[in-house]
Amino acid sequence: MPQSAGTATSPAVDAPRAFTASTAAQRRLHELVPGGAHTYARGSDQYPEAMAPVLVRGEGARVLDLDGNWFVEYGMGLRAVTLGHGYAPVADAVARAAHQGVNFSRPSVWELEAAERFLAQVPGAEMVKFAKNGSDVTTAAVKLARVATGRDLVAVCSTQPFFSTDDWFIATTAMSAGIPQAHRDLTVGFRYNDLDSVRAMLDAHPGQVAALILEQATATAEPAPGFLEGLRELADRDGFVLIFDEMITGMRWAAGGAQSVYGVVPDLSTWGKALGNGFSVSALAGRADLMEVGGLNTAAARAFLLSTTHGAETTGLAALLAVADTYAERDVVGQMETQGELLRAGVEQAAAEAGLANHVTVMGRASCLVFGTRDHEGNPSQAFRTLFLQELLERGVLAQSFVISAAHTDADVELTVEAVRGALEVYGRAVEAGSTDGLLRGRPVAPAMRERAAPRRLPDSGPEQATTTPGEVGR
Repeated sequence: MPQSAGTATSPAVDAPRAFTASTAAQRRLHELVPGGAHTYARGSDQYPEAMAPVLVRGEGARVLDLDGNWFVEYGMGLRAVTLGHGYAPVADAVARAAHQGVNFSRPSVWELEAAERFLAQVPGAEMVKFAKNGSDVTTAAVKLARVATGRDLVAVCSTQPFFSTDDWFIATTAMSAGIPQAHRDLTVGFRYNDLDSVRAMLDAHPGQVAALILEQATATAEPAPGFLEGLRELADRDGFVLIFDEMITGMRWAAGGAQSVYGVVPDLSTWGKALGNGFSVSALAGRADLMEVGGLNTAAARAFLLSTTHGAETTGLAALLAVADTYAERDVVGQMETQGELLRAGVEQAAAEAGLANHVTVMGRASCLVFGTRDHEGNPSQAFRTLFLQELLERGVLAQSFVISAAHTDADVELTVEAVRGALEVYGRAVEAGSTDGLLRGRPVAPAMRERAAPRRLPDSGPEQATTTPGEVGR
């Protein structure tokens, strides 16, 4: 595996770190950008107070901030980076494409090559259309389903965190201000791994559900035996369109997505994030008869489908092709799983040795790990999570989660485990004292999706927010 940058120049794990320049830059960002960042999961409220690094560059699995601090990074661009920051084959392919022209008045050969490669990679998908972000393609999938079925309602998995920034989904969240109630009334919910909740939802709205959308698996939950198969049977029986959201699972579970792992083929699937190793490219794929509703060969009313200026700009498609080449050349997912298991074992051993195995836990698929943080009474805790983040940052690890990449070397994992050992020493003192007071500098982190701006001090907010990485809130 490629060597991470910063090994020779990174400070020692226990070296003090200043965040003066980053804090000043973050303050200026708040004056210019609502929320101080362009994704809520990247907001300064997701990090310990005055310890939110503003980054300059990244190499491999490490990133450099404005104060000259190197960190081993996890989360990797909200799970979008699987090959490492600045991965040369992808960056070079993008540069070559840019020099040949980025945007034209007619389709480019990049569109043809990317479509052929993508459809060969995803068995069961017959057509594909590219875009720039995940929200656009999930909304496009919903629109196709409504046109194809003549129905209005959309069923979303209400126990999963995020599907789109558009009104049909955001109307169901705590941040629904500005969205008419009529939009909320068109979205209904069901629970993951609960076919009875799906049947009950369909019975409550007979013949009205156009689409059902969910992630086949998450960082902390695998599909129960028969669940996905049951959804497929219900879709075939009831006539709704089954949509699998592969934003996270695609390229992390397998190059062919989670659908190739679990063996259930959706009607439509939506892709993004790691498809371009962080470059902006997303995809809507699926059955030809559904996709053609937005094409030229349809007898039905045409859907206005992803007609955007930048949808097929060449650099994103060049990134997709270069990523596909790398996945064909080596077992990227296998490398992530190997390093993820190494990290899991190291953190769990450190927690056990510290007597904190029930307080700091590691969960999920090895290529997509998250950690849980519990207080002295065993309850999920934002304050204790913040203390853990604080102590990891002090020791050179930037980790809202433990989501890994194929660029994380053994040395990166070893540094991380040593940082965890040091963080757990402080964490253990908080558990013993029954409080983070005197150890946590500043306010606790806040849930990314919340109705109101956070007060300076926040109460603990429950298990889902405390144990799930905020990186899930973004498309």
